[in-house]
Amino acid sequence: MNARFTLRNTQQEQYSFRIRLGVAAAFMLIFFGLLAVRFFYLQITRYDYYHTQAENNRISLVPTPPARGLILDRNGVKLADNFFAYTLEITPSKVANLDATISALGRLVEITPADRRRFDRLHEQSRDFERIPLRTQLTELEAARFAVERYRFPGVELYTRQFRYYPRGAVGAHIIGYIGRINDVDQKNLADSGNASNYKGSDHIGKSGLEESYESRLHGITGTQQVENDAGGHAIRVLSSQPPTPGSDLVLTIDIKLQEIAEKAFGDKRGALVAIDPSNGQILAFVSMPTYDPNLFINGIDPESWKALNESLDKPLINRPLRGAYPPGSTFKPFVALAGLEAGLREPPFSISDPGFYKLDGSTHLYRDWKAGGHGMVDMKKAITISCDTFFYGLAQELGIMRLAEFAGHFGFGKKSGIDLDGELGGLMPTPEWKKKRFKQPWYPGETVIVGIGQGYTLVTPMQLAQATAILANNGTAYRPHLVSAIQPSGESPRPVVPEVMDQITLNPEHAELVKQGMMDVTKPGGTAASVGAGAAYIIAAKTGTAQVVGIKQNESYNAAALSERNRDHALFIAYAPADAPKIALAVIVENGGHGGSTAGPIARQVMDYYLLGKEPAPAPKPAAKPKPATPPAEEETEVYD
Repeated sequence: MNARFTLRNTQQEQYSFRIRLGVAAAFMLIFFGLLAVRFFYLQITRYDYYHTQAENNRISLVPTPPARGLILDRNGVKLADNFFAYTLEITPSKVANLDATISALGRLVEITPADRRRFDRLHEQSRDFERIPLRTQLTELEAARFAVERYRFPGVELYTRQFRYYPRGAVGAHIIGYIGRINDVDQKNLADSGNASNYKGSDHIGKSGLEESYESRLHGITGTQQVENDAGGHAIRVLSSQPPTPGSDLVLTIDIKLQEIAEKAFGDKRGALVAIDPSNGQILAFVSMPTYDPNLFINGIDPESWKALNESLDKPLINRPLRGAYPPGSTFKPFVALAGLEAGLREPPFSISDPGFYKLDGSTHLYRDWKAGGHGMVDMKKAITISCDTFFYGLAQELGIMRLAEFAGHFGFGKKSGIDLDGELGGLMPTPEWKKKRFKQPWYPGETVIVGIGQGYTLVTPMQLAQATAILANNGTAYRPHLVSAIQPSGESPRPVVPEVMDQITLNPEHAELVKQGMMDVTKPGGTAASVGAGAAYIIAAKTGTAQVVGIKQNESYNAAALSERNRDHALFIAYAPADAPKIALAVIVENGGHGGSTAGPIARQVMDYYLLGKEPAPAPKPAAKPKPATPPAEEETEVYD
């Protein structure tokens, strides 16, 4: 048997082994060297940075939103209040299966379809790492039930949140406004203004009314808490805190009882009312009808309610006192009269014989008076009292549009009043320059004629009309109108808002008194609002107005009763009282209401009675069916123009 033997080279094997061992040792040495360098870099060089990062994982800075300031009426009645309640919130990025989680939560607390729709809508508008409320205002029992099962729901937390509430509901909604969830536009505006950091932890911001225009005062300053967390990210304890500074309270000039009476006086009519204290510019009542409930908007209005409000023909969301633009009609005549007197064009005993129309020289066009056949001999005082169109046609033409527009500007026509609410329109006091720019057309003499009775291009807001009346009552001194009488920072005394004089026009006392006498006679027998002044315990200076919504052609008869309801004339009424020492000046507009004395005037009377006498209106009797009159009452006016 042959055996085969192989001789081993022990020295070669040992040499190879030592080479491999050396390479491995060198590799390990290099590796551990690199590791040591990395350790040195991380633990020595970058110690401060990573220590801070570690602390941030263990300790988080949690923003503490401030309590929003309250809104109170002049007597301390709360119009915007806060309350705290539990809310169930989800951070989508921390939830594996969102639908399954919500279904499981629904077995612990009630989650309605409306809750789910709101959550889905907010989820679409938010980032996944942001907390989104699923259910708000949980009961104590529901909160306790979830707390027991909390471990089953990573990414779901129970918070105590502040909620806004408007105790008076729809009353004064256009004054107070509402808050809503902060959206992308709000975020951009906050970033642009440098206020984004102050809204960390805040979900809501003012969207309209005083809630919007005084947002910086109402919101307050956000605080912070230094919170220690466990490995699961849950808070263990609060290490330190910087408390938030609550927002300032707003004390309004409004008496909410007067506001409520004014709103009820409109019934189901559309329109606006603004009442001002002429001695300081304080707004006493500010009505836009119809109104709405601002509580609907706080956590996102549901689609059905939004559709009902947004698509309503009555447009309840429009702030009519600031954004409703109407022809002033005959309520403009006292200001035309005063302009004529100040220009020396109608000094007593000037009078005209009114044939029932006015005609420009060289023209066959007739500008008709509201009273067929005219009013006979008419002086300035009588022209105001009976609202003689013919008198003011001629006066406006002699004044000229530029002189009239300049004078009217001192009473706030054609410019914003400066009220402390956003969104105000400036109305329109037309001029040849405006028309050329707007229509590329020249100004015609006939257009000046109809401006004299508050028609044509002239447009006013109810706010402007009330402001003009207040300036007249105050003999030419214009105060900036304002709704906030005092701002009260938390823990401090109220800081009153100082009345601000915006303009001052020097009026001849005799001229002003003549116009005022004509306005006082408006509410006496023979005036266009005699029924408004009947039985009053104080003297009312007023002017009625009827402004057409649709025009008519030359020589065409005008029958307001034959028009559809929304094409009928607007009813206007301005007044101040007591006439000898004015405490209140107001303007009322009732859309498609017909005649100012019979529709808008009674609303004004209820407001003045309560403010001056504390007299509340009697309960309205049940309406009785009665035939419509064939013609308007004799004392009322119907303005006609082309």
